[in-house]
Amino acid sequence: MEIPEWVPDAVFYQVFPDRFASSAKVLKPSNLEPWDSPPTHRGFKGGDLIGVAERLDYLSDLGINALYLNPIFQSAANHRYHTHDYYQVDPILGGNSALRRLLDHAHERGMRVILDGVFNHASRGFFQFHHILENGPASPYLDWFVVERWPLHPYDEHKPANYRAWWSNRELPAFDTRTPDVREFLFEVAAHWLEFGADGWRLDVPEEIDDPAFWREFRRRVRRTKPDAYLVGEIWSGPAAQPWLMGDQFDAVMNYPLYLAWSGFLGGQDLDTSFRPGGFELRRLTAEEFAHRIDEIMALHAWEVNLAQLNLLGSHDTPRFSTVMGGGEKGSERLKLAGLAQMTFPGVPCIYYGDEIGLEGREEPACRGAFSWDSDRWNADLRASIRRFVRLRRSRPALRRGSFARVLAQDGVYAFERALGEDRLLVVLNREPRSQTVTLPANCGDGRQCAWRDVWTGDIEAGLKGTPRTVQVGPVGGRVLERVTN
Repeated sequence: MEIPEWVPDAVFYQVFPDRFASSAKVLKPSNLEPWDSPPTHRGFKGGDLIGVAERLDYLSDLGINALYLNPIFQSAANHRYHTHDYYQVDPILGGNSALRRLLDHAHERGMRVILDGVFNHASRGFFQFHHILENGPASPYLDWFVVERWPLHPYDEHKPANYRAWWSNRELPAFDTRTPDVREFLFEVAAHWLEFGADGWRLDVPEEIDDPAFWREFRRRVRRTKPDAYLVGEIWSGPAAQPWLMGDQFDAVMNYPLYLAWSGFLGGQDLDTSFRPGGFELRRLTAEEFAHRIDEIMALHAWEVNLAQLNLLGSHDTPRFSTVMGGGEKGSERLKLAGLAQMTFPGVPCIYYGDEIGLEGREEPACRGAFSWDSDRWNADLRASIRRFVRLRRSRPALRRGSFARVLAQDGVYAFERALGEDRLLVVLNREPRSQTVTLPANCGDGRQCAWRDVWTGDIEAGLKGTPRTVQVGPVGGRVLERVTN
């Protein structure tokens, strides 16, 4: 399995373009929702890609070195999963020139940018589908979609659509990827934007194209165009992802199984189990159950794949993590602990925009609220913590490429070690609302006695003569300790 060399070193930030930042340099239509008003299913806030480019200093300060953009192509939906034209960036986002500017400015800072590829369905406004609507059975594009009977009803909810659509949503006619012209069109779109400067693709619901040959050819075209492009699939189930991660299709998937495990353990009694992210049940996990679940997740894939998995604490398709954790101060403290786990686990962390400042929200569309650029409204302590965790990850090779071994799992505490050569770190996570005393290993595994030093204070915490073999971990808190050999 060949993973692009840059991927394990990445810390991603997911941007929902309509809601992150708006620039006065992009001409906008007038009927936009107020930026700070609650988000709606159909309304537009007017965020754009120049706005993203103008905020790269903010992202660099946070430690971000990679961006994942939700769909940016011309569309009549604020989320832009209803693609009209795959070769045009939406004019409300600033058009193709805005993407050019964002890519150039990001690359100048050493940031990678991956795009969201919606290749299983288009929209009612997509040219080839519109051609069928205008010309009926005479359209030369008839085999681009699956027409079941005539006439077609793309807008009348009281009549059957009469064509195949994604999850029977008539707004989203499904491509017939058995048609060679359709396959070639999608392959050329993927190659075009990589040639333009994008660094990879996140593939939307790829299981809807149930054709391994399609995705193998997709990977070949992508790699031929940009050998180090990153390919990430949106597949929610761990076992279901296995066939996609054998080296001939994707590099990684969005690691929702890990997200569910983190939620179940780190949420403790604050976890709101009424939520069903992605339709999955949220269940509270003991430390022992969590450890078993982590072992299962890690065993699903080759180690190289584990280092490339996109590890997230939420996305545009889930309630905000802090909201799932009960919201308010409790939710922020749980998110802070989860942020430490995210930045120290194997895999590629991805921060959902606004999580770091305390943005909350329930299911869609509430989880897609606008980012506030009034810093007085930020949770400054949460942001400072996330920033510190990101910078720790980027400074320590063991956290990006090192081995992973469980050390302890009991009484609401989970501890693990990351090691790469002499860079060895012990991470202790306490999800309980009380301080706990944790006994550390005396032997470092190579026959030598060792001590443990706090990575931020530099204080020897345990192991040297005259110091205890234990450390204190605060309520809903974590510690990161580095090994010091005697």
